[in-house]
Amino acid sequence: MKISTQLWTKIAIINLLIVASLGVLMRYKIGFDFPYFSQKYILHSHSHFAFSGWVTHAIYILLVHFITHNITQDNTKLYNKLIFINLICSYGMLISFFTTGYSFISIGLSTATIVNNCFFAYFIFKDFKKLTHYHPSIAWFKSALWFNIFSSLGTFYLAYMMASRNFNEHWYLASVYYYLHFQYNGFFTFTCLGLIINKLPKYVPHFKYNKLIFILFFTSSIPSYFLSILWAKIPMWLYIIVVISAIVQLIGWVMLLKDVRKFLKIEHSLPPFSKIIFMFVSLAFTIKLLLQLGSTIPEISKLAFGFRPVVIAYLHLVLLGVISVFLLAYFYTAQILHVTKITIVALSVFLVGVFLNELVLGIQGVASFMYFPVKHINEYLFVVAIIIFIGMLLLVYAQTKHKQHHILHK
Repeated sequence: MKISTQLWTKIAIINLLIVASLGVLMRYKIGFDFPYFSQKYILHSHSHFAFSGWVTHAIYILLVHFITHNITQDNTKLYNKLIFINLICSYGMLISFFTTGYSFISIGLSTATIVNNCFFAYFIFKDFKKLTHYHPSIAWFKSALWFNIFSSLGTFYLAYMMASRNFNEHWYLASVYYYLHFQYNGFFTFTCLGLIINKLPKYVPHFKYNKLIFILFFTSSIPSYFLSILWAKIPMWLYIIVVISAIVQLIGWVMLLKDVRKFLKIEHSLPPFSKIIFMFVSLAFTIKLLLQLGSTIPEISKLAFGFRPVVIAYLHLVLLGVISVFLLAYFYTAQILHVTKITIVALSVFLVGVFLNELVLGIQGVASFMYFPVKHINEYLFVVAIIIFIGMLLLVYAQTKHKQHHILHK
């Protein structure tokens, strides 16, 4: 099975289009009268496929791309099989969650993806050992893959509650936030930071990697989980650790941001459009960390987690504004995406859609604090979802219209 990065990337873009289409369907059901399909089932299908079919698939492509360009022995066939298995399970979850929600089939497929994640981590860890020189990104990538496996504990407990019908609201929320935290702030974030650190030496003159940045992010990643469950009345000593962890992450980002700013300012280091996208991601991640720090104030935390629009806005800020935009920017800058005028237009439309999505959700969240209903808010969100969908549709068209050179096997 010899499949190139070119084909896997096209599939990743198509998968993101599917995620966007499910988002449009959910927004339509909320804003208008459409009794068909279960909203809860669509949500489960949307979220699970976004994580496995889009983000995990894209990360696996880039990790394999990294490892096959840094070692002489090529295990591409093995990784192709693991990526293929992840895709089959992802499509299975897409359909099963859409039609039946949490069922024997969907839980089984979710478990299969976790097993596949373990195999992927095992083999790529072995290949990491084959590197003949120290590479600062390896620590980030290893941590990311461990966090991916670690997050599955939350999934297993959720599946147990759903299957046994032994439901506890507090444990349910704690399990959901556990999984989301170690996916968002662990697996996704650490991979993206590792990819950035991999590219910095190429563009930033006299770049010197500071190991303290990794130490700050890693040591704060586990205790920062408790930011999501401050409503659980954690003890004071743990609360102090949580506050410190939020501050430590912000310090680590400021330290890294100095190098990222050099990366963005150097002339001819990046195409102008790439700089715009990465500046967008940097701003979104800075806002994310500031919001995270603000949530350490108990009154703000209760307000934030007490209003669904605020939670949805934050989750979309990270998954769309930071992770998804970063992955697309990385594909574009590395020319894994076929670069045409249509590609630039597509990414521009997608960026506008993501920005408007956060803007409208932010307005809805602030209004909910004041118990002030915003007229036609659901209709606005539906229009924004269509804009994001159009951006992805154009991007799929741009990638399927032209042939690319093979990146993985060149």
